[in-house]
Amino acid sequence: MSEVQEVAQDQLRSYVERVERLEEEKQTIADDIKDVYAEAKGNGFDTKVLRKVISLRKQDANERAEQDAILDLYLEALGMVVDLPKN
Repeated sequence: MSEVQEVAQDQLRSYVERVERLEEEKQTIADDIKDVYAEAKGNGFDTKVLRKVISLRKQDANERAEQDAILDLYLEALGMVVDLPKN
């Protein structure tokens, strides 16, 4: 085998091994996140809503406001708007 082929083979092996390590780390992190949600659920929190809160916190404030406005518009068009009593 030529030196060029050996170098390419070593590079390929390096890439594969790095991706494998990262995949293992990703699974560990996913398991940790699952544990946190289980802990939150055990303390009485609604994990579906918690996931939504986390999703909303990732968004830009303007993007979130725009999506909220569109959602309100769609809900109103479908007659699904519930007016909350004002104090």
